[in-house]
Amino acid sequence: MASGCKIGPSIHNSDLASLGMLDSEADYLHLDVINGYFVPNITFGPPVAESLQKQLGQDPSFDVHMMVSRPEEWVKPMAAAGASQHLEAFIWRNQQLQIDTALVMTVKHGLVGQKLMKDMTRKVHWLRTQFPSLDTEVDGGVGPDTIHKCAEAGANTIVSGSAIMKSEDPRSMINLLRTVCSDAQNKRKWDRDQAGTCEAIPGIKVFQCLRSLVCRKTAFSLIDLP
Repeated sequence: MASGCKIGPSIHNSDLASLGMLDSEADYLHLDVINGYFVPNITFGPPVAESLQKQLGQDPSFDVHMMVSRPEEWVKPMAAAGASQHLEAFIWRNQQLQIDTALVMTVKHGLVGQKLMKDMTRKVHWLRTQFPSLDTEVDGGVGPDTIHKCAEAGANTIVSGSAIMKSEDPRSMINLLRTVCSDAQNKRKWDRDQAGTCEAIPGIKVFQCLRSLVCRKTAFSLIDLP
């Protein structure tokens, strides 16, 4: 399974003239490139990404979400700007692309300040189950009150916009998100390990297996004992 929690501030609704998180603990920066056709709204293109890259260097890295029509036309310009890319409308037509990350949108495309669509975590869980080594990224409505839902479902790469950009202390917010994400991942792993322990008991049909958060013990309700 892909390990660790990576936190990437989204600069969609930020002041590009003074990105306060750039000297923070961010693992990467998330850039939404929107041209008004694939989804409503317009943001920026390769020139802005290239300018930011020149100003910032290679750290933090850029993660670009290409929400544009005909994204294949922008692959090379964005790559020249030093950005990895998510190609919404193109990836299914090109079987030769190397897929390192699967992005699950947890809000509707193109607009900022939306609430997390909780049912999208089912897609995250499916991806983690089917592709355990793949980085699974979530984008939209993710903050300190919702990040644990995404991480418990299997997300290990987190895009967070308003929670970081509107925070008085972006560095502390990023560290908080990373801590909550790591704790949720550990809980998921512990629950999975305990479920395996329950299933491994020979000769016993396990009816229920519950975790005790206080004692860190497993309680069993057993039926059909031999």
